[in-house]
Amino acid sequence: MPLSWNEIKTRAAAFVHEYRDETREHAEAKTFWDAFFNVFGVSRRKVASFEEAVKKASGRQGFIDLFWPGVLIAEHKSRGRDLEAAYGQALDYFPGLDDAALPRYVVVSDFERLRLNDLDTGDVVEFALLDLLDHIERFGFIAGYEKRSYDEQDPVNVRAAAKMGDLHDRLKDAGYTGHDLEVVLVRLLFCLFADDTGIFTPRGLFEDYLLTRTAEDGSDLGGKLTVLFEVLNTPPEDRQRTLDEQLAAFPYVNGALFAERLRTAHFNADLRTQLLDACALDWGAISPAIFGAMFQSAMDAEARRELGAHYTSEQNILKLIGPLFMDGLRADFERAKARNSRPELDRFHRRLADLRLLDPACGCGNFLVIAYRELRRLEIEVIRELYRRDLERGQRVTNIADVLRVNVDQCFGIEIEEFPAQIAQVALWLMDHQMNTEVSTALGEYFTRLPLRRAAHIRHGNALTLDWAACFGDDQPPAFDYILGNPPFVGKKEQTTAQKKDLKAVMHGVKGAGVLDFVTGWYIRSAQYMQAHPETATAFVSTNSISQGEQVGILWNELFTTYGASIHFAHRTFQWSNEAPGKAAVFCVIVGFALYASARKRLFDYKHVRGEPHEVTVSNVNPYLVDAPDVVVLKRRAPLCEVKEIREGSALIDWGHFILETSDDVEELEESCPAATEWIRPFYNGEDLINGVTKHCLWLKEADPRALRSCGPVMERVAAVRKARTKSGRAATNKLAAVPTLFGEIRQPTRRYLFIPKTSSENRSYIPMAVVEPEVIINNTSLYIDGADTYTFGILTSEMHMAWMRYTAGRLESRYRYSNTLVYNNFPWPEATAKQRAQIEAAAEAVLDARAPHLDAGATLADLYDPLTMPPALVKAHSTLDRAVDRAYRPQPFTSEANRVAFLFERYEALTNALFAEQQKRTKKRRR
Repeated sequence: MPLSWNEIKTRAAAFVHEYRDETREHAEAKTFWDAFFNVFGVSRRKVASFEEAVKKASGRQGFIDLFWPGVLIAEHKSRGRDLEAAYGQALDYFPGLDDAALPRYVVVSDFERLRLNDLDTGDVVEFALLDLLDHIERFGFIAGYEKRSYDEQDPVNVRAAAKMGDLHDRLKDAGYTGHDLEVVLVRLLFCLFADDTGIFTPRGLFEDYLLTRTAEDGSDLGGKLTVLFEVLNTPPEDRQRTLDEQLAAFPYVNGALFAERLRTAHFNADLRTQLLDACALDWGAISPAIFGAMFQSAMDAEARRELGAHYTSEQNILKLIGPLFMDGLRADFERAKARNSRPELDRFHRRLADLRLLDPACGCGNFLVIAYRELRRLEIEVIRELYRRDLERGQRVTNIADVLRVNVDQCFGIEIEEFPAQIAQVALWLMDHQMNTEVSTALGEYFTRLPLRRAAHIRHGNALTLDWAACFGDDQPPAFDYILGNPPFVGKKEQTTAQKKDLKAVMHGVKGAGVLDFVTGWYIRSAQYMQAHPETATAFVSTNSISQGEQVGILWNELFTTYGASIHFAHRTFQWSNEAPGKAAVFCVIVGFALYASARKRLFDYKHVRGEPHEVTVSNVNPYLVDAPDVVVLKRRAPLCEVKEIREGSALIDWGHFILETSDDVEELEESCPAATEWIRPFYNGEDLINGVTKHCLWLKEADPRALRSCGPVMERVAAVRKARTKSGRAATNKLAAVPTLFGEIRQPTRRYLFIPKTSSENRSYIPMAVVEPEVIINNTSLYIDGADTYTFGILTSEMHMAWMRYTAGRLESRYRYSNTLVYNNFPWPEATAKQRAQIEAAAEAVLDARAPHLDAGATLADLYDPLTMPPALVKAHSTLDRAVDRAYRPQPFTSEANRVAFLFERYEALTNALFAEQQKRTKKRRR
């Protein structure tokens, strides 16, 4: 009778532990193979011999390292040698063997790796010795188990997850819907994983059950699954003695995952084939990110938008959990390890077991899964250190269940949708099993945690309305140590009515909160939780909009003043990477904060948004994610410094009737009504100015009424404007019907002015601005400064002002959205001397001169400010201007944009403090 698979795995774990560091071919190769055969309960001496003499193909004498006639040839090499060459050497022996002695298998090894060739099927597998447990069943023929043949198995990836999503959709379309469908899919996911990882033994038990016990037409598959789920929920001692032998081979899993009685799902032939196709994949290689992708593939695009369903890559999760807690834990472990203090290590181990993590928007549990994996791996290191002396003496840790302390019930999550909440709980169980396999390899004793007596606490509900401190009932911990995750990415325009309502309730009393992204609700709820539990720390992945523009002032002013928040670390803008199909280009930040100060502030910067970060230790991280004071820039009606006012252009409110789109439109109007020539003016919005598109408009502000009445085409346009304004549902627009010849809001400059587009590409180093004559009409998609001089142009087109703009401006998608109230009115201008002012003016003139010949030749500002086509002379002129402006602020050069912005925030803080002090002084005088 062969050994049980559990016993084989226990012996395999011990074997790996013993030979993981061996390198000597001649000294230990024979003991290696003796021990390898012993894993399967077989005495090598009884079945195979060493150094078997045989004639090679060349006719020369050779010696087979290990020979089991009719079954196996093994060749062994020193660590690092070529296994392909060793395989070729083994084949050289075949011509000298009798037909009856020809082996089916060839195995070669260099201690570090093994390679098994099945000559009957052509299957080849090569793997590290440390991964022997994952492949142990391939050697079942040694113990006497019949070898099952497996088709080529692809690793489970996002494409494979889509198969399960398709199965979900097919069952749903057939009328099997709701809670029952979601639980069945999650159970199937567990069975697929268990079939490939040793939870079900032997491998393929679930697939065999489907193949051999269900009809090809799928008619009885649902009923067979129902019976299987009952078996998986029943301890062996409670099962009927007459239970089918194949079902009896399944282990007792637990009373939570398979306990609930569900409606029977009815399959057909296609659905059965689809499930069997999923069985053919290697679910043992599953990535935790697969659960998010699986969930997404089972949802339509509209639902994904409503839920903000984004699935974070493992790489991005590690960026968050590292500085939030894992880096600190590893540092503490290394200190305890260096002191060689067992009591201190034991206290640290207990500390790991006491940690409680909450993801209040957990989705399919990716953050919790990766965080749990990292805690388990750190625990393995702790255990190896605690038992180091025993392990060095070759002793195994036999009481693994008693030694392990970290478990899935340390993880808590809240998820608004039931299906991903179900997946999150199972995902943590599957990760627990993967970690138990790593424990087995590390400690030399096979270990699996069945039945699953403890589970993660995943609450199905709305995190913005639940009480985080009480929503887990009897399982509620005294406090969460860390709150983490990636709440939904939904801008104000994309939010549903329900989401707007939830966010409004969370932001009660916060002025201007209507412009905030949905994710900000989780920041406020976390701060509210941390008020009652001040030792808790939080970190979220968020869209970078929360660190730019007007959202900063609203959100962080509330977090600072009401809750006393402090930012401990941050990843500046990087491009989102996830495992879901149809990846969207999303630009994100990670912000870690708490209600207590941190001695060490960490900032992770990216040279390229798709690249890797570099870490800088800083004195402070402010809400704009730079090393600068904790100031927030709020909307300001008037400029902070004594400079010219900036205004919006005119609003037409004309439904296009005043606009002449093309030159043909202009010529046609002038031919039909020559008097109209004096009313036709060049007209630009910001996009037109940048791209060199010339339009015209009717400017009738001072038009003679008699001339107007005699011009039929113009009167038709005026009448159309009056009619449209009369029909408007807005009272203010209705009043404008009384003056249909005028723009709705007239704010046209009377002197030469500086034209500033509100929206510009984020790829440009400078926002293209232009000095324009007053005859050119500017609309309200742009800003202007009436009577602006070259000094003003020079400051606003400098790198110094652009750096300020990039942090304080809002965004339209990813483009810059320049604002008068946020960017311009808050900009801290330099206190330039007369000499410095003259240098800036001269440099600004040089920029205009460098542009002029290209513009005269037909180039556009878009051409001139494209980073790939910007003329060298213009690059040089802007560089000279940048240096001149920099020197007006300070003599020392600025080394980076972050350096510039930090300086500007410090100056902004000084100016606003001085302004506040002056206002206070004036108030006191008035009171006296």
